[in-house]
Amino acid sequence: MSNPETSGLLPEQKRQLLAKLLQKKSAKQRNPLSFAQKRLWFLEQLQPELSVYNLPTALRLTGKLNISSLKLSLQAIINRHEILRTSFPVVDGEPIQRVVVSLSLTLPVVDLQELPQKTQAAQVIQQATVLAMYPFDLAEIPLLRAVLLQLGDEEYVLLFVMHHIIADYWSLRVLVRELVLVYQGQILPKLPIQYVDFANWQQKWLQSEARTTQLEYWQQQLQDYPRELSLPTDFPRPNVQSFRGTREYFTLPMELSSHLKQLGQQQGATLFMTLLAGFNVLLYRYSGQEDILVGSTVTSRDRIEIANLIGLFVNNLVFRTYLSGNLSFLELLKQVYDTSVTALANQQLPFEDLVEQLQPERNLSQNPLFQVMFVLHNTPNQSTQIPGLIIEPLETEHTTTRFDLSLDMYETPSGLKGMFEYSTDLFAATTIKRLVEHFQMLLSEIVKNPQQGISELAWLTNAEQELFRDWNDTAREIPNLCLHELFSQQAQKTPNKIAVQFENQSLTYQELSERINQLACHLLEWGIAAETRVGILCDRSLEMVVALLAVVKAGGIYIPLDPAYPQERINYIIADAQVSVLLTQSRLQDLLADYSGKVICLDNLNLDFGKNANPTTKVMIDQSAYIIYTSGSTGKPKGVQILHKSLTNFLISMAQTPGLTTQDKLLAVTTISFDIAALEIFLPLIVGATVVLVPREVILDGNQLAAVIEQQQITVMQATPATWRLLFASGWNGKVDLRVLCGGEALDYNLAQQLLATNREVWNLYGPTETTIWSAAKKLEVNQPVTIGRPIHNTQFYVLDNYLQPVAVGVPGELYIGGAGVAQGYWGKPDLTTERFISRQQVGGRRQEVGGRRQEAGDRRQEAGDILFPPLLPSSLQNRRSRSVFSEW
Repeated sequence: MSNPETSGLLPEQKRQLLAKLLQKKSAKQRNPLSFAQKRLWFLEQLQPELSVYNLPTALRLTGKLNISSLKLSLQAIINRHEILRTSFPVVDGEPIQRVVVSLSLTLPVVDLQELPQKTQAAQVIQQATVLAMYPFDLAEIPLLRAVLLQLGDEEYVLLFVMHHIIADYWSLRVLVRELVLVYQGQILPKLPIQYVDFANWQQKWLQSEARTTQLEYWQQQLQDYPRELSLPTDFPRPNVQSFRGTREYFTLPMELSSHLKQLGQQQGATLFMTLLAGFNVLLYRYSGQEDILVGSTVTSRDRIEIANLIGLFVNNLVFRTYLSGNLSFLELLKQVYDTSVTALANQQLPFEDLVEQLQPERNLSQNPLFQVMFVLHNTPNQSTQIPGLIIEPLETEHTTTRFDLSLDMYETPSGLKGMFEYSTDLFAATTIKRLVEHFQMLLSEIVKNPQQGISELAWLTNAEQELFRDWNDTAREIPNLCLHELFSQQAQKTPNKIAVQFENQSLTYQELSERINQLACHLLEWGIAAETRVGILCDRSLEMVVALLAVVKAGGIYIPLDPAYPQERINYIIADAQVSVLLTQSRLQDLLADYSGKVICLDNLNLDFGKNANPTTKVMIDQSAYIIYTSGSTGKPKGVQILHKSLTNFLISMAQTPGLTTQDKLLAVTTISFDIAALEIFLPLIVGATVVLVPREVILDGNQLAAVIEQQQITVMQATPATWRLLFASGWNGKVDLRVLCGGEALDYNLAQQLLATNREVWNLYGPTETTIWSAAKKLEVNQPVTIGRPIHNTQFYVLDNYLQPVAVGVPGELYIGGAGVAQGYWGKPDLTTERFISRQQVGGRRQEVGGRRQEAGDRRQEAGDILFPPLLPSSLQNRRSRSVFSEW
């Protein structure tokens, strides 16, 4: 393996110094290991049964093969290179290189001629895999194996495996080249030095001033380096690397390959630098990380004496790239150029020495310093033809990898070819196939517009863009009606059905409608006008339900207040919302001692407008229905202003999915100060179902709550995971005909499975207050992951990066929610509204715009569908940074 960057880097004076130091040592001495060998030896001691450092190669031989001559040729190569006769025993507690004078290597011949062609092909793969996977004992020779498979009279496959401690990939080329020459009868000149001489020279070099200078460079270059590259993985990282892996191959179009070379040449950069910069863009877009370390290899074969030696001469270099500030690709390429030049000028320092000096935190789950590798091969394997025989490289299956991810690029006459090798402990094959597509998309965009910011380069495939459109195709017709109108329609259909129950009291739809109308008339008489803010401070009761619907029917905005709240919070909300009127109960008046506005005690009212009372006020769907205050966990509570049309959209969607019918009885257990209570109270009342209210003390007692579920024959209940755990802790065993709705907190897998095992259905609901209660719903299945499902009607999900660019499938980003449910904003906080609610115009930029009409985020009367809100995700989603999965969340 070679690289145009690795040749001709030593000044002449350093070459002369190297020549003096590189003097042949006797193989009989106790020879030290090179630094690279020491690291491999150490890793083998930790996990001796692994084969990840076995180097396999396969050759297809076509023609008249002289097997005896092949065996003699292979033996001649072993005689020529001491490293092929070397083992690594421990002497006095330290590993040494022990070279034997002679070693006879057997070459088994496996006859596969009688097998059908398909079976032969399978046997070749199996034999190559078995040979490559079998571990070596470093203390014993040989550390080389070979097998010859005979497929026909003139068709063979020669398999080699060497341990990496005695060879690198360039050594495989040396071995094959010399094997061909010897097979043809050529006599090779005696080697001037052997690998042990290189190891001895390296030990002396480590005492030189050059080593000190280079170490200082690397310590400065890697100061405060990131400890890992956080690529999104499909599977959790194991505690110990298994090194299981496989490969994904691809080919770049010839035109793209040419343009990449031209782009680099125009900027004075090599192809290696151009591709490394492009690879960094890919890693940045996948990880969101702006400080990235990528490893690469260089060969220490800069002297003619070691150019044709078999041995471990590679060294790892670390290329650090900073990608903050939305650099253009040309700016990034300039940075990579500068970094590469200085790194290559300091390439002699053994990577193992650097690791030893930096002392990164060691663990068996990942490699130190870097977990991603990039290599450019500019001397591809080619066929060799000699009289009577054609020798071709043969690709076999690979089942190991040393890194999380590595990219190998190959310059070929037909263009650039690539190969991603990846850990199957971390990544699924489908993920790497997508990664290949994204890499090709990015490279294509780079050559089209290298001055484009790297965060703005288009990288979504056509299939992904179509998938995203389908995912967000949630448009549905929603009636141009407000909440109270939906209820009135239902009351006319089922006037005599029980609408709401509380303890021993109940109201039919007709009775509830009459009370709502009468209270609404009173409110209008008392001066309630369009969007007047009305506080509701009530214990759970029939009066509470009447008050909620009467306020919206009169055109007001209700602000729910929980009597259990601390006095300070109640006072704050009343003052912040500038409440004009407060509806309460006489027993709660003491909580309003500091309130100077109008107070109406619902239990003292004489509603005397008659059964046919019906206010004529026209409430528009663009008016606000309620202002609900968030918990204030990050500061003072904020009032979220929700429009009637958003509430209607939510209720109509929920009526269909998860769905509710006239036969259902829904147990309402949530305080009205938590927005999800709107589902429990309003959804049953627009479909003809029954709402069953219970007092607060029942809700807090698992035994009492379980008893109500059974006695009232409840069919639907919505609650947070905490409430479901409370029920199970009381000994509740579920209910076979109960549909469970769960939200408000992250639903963990174990609780989901417990609910699924004991109830009819389990739905996971997700959504922030700012997008009207729930924005997504998912019916869970046994033994399946807990996800948040798909967007509800007229709702869109976007996963965006820090620059508001759509991320690709499987890539982390922040979830933004758009559509009919997006709130009008935060009451009385225009600056915070502008900060947190963004317009679609800001998303995707010119090349990947999400869509929607372009209006300013601060316009109070703009269409809600043109605004996106980035919610704070529940902890279970924050842990995976809201991955853009777009099948099920």
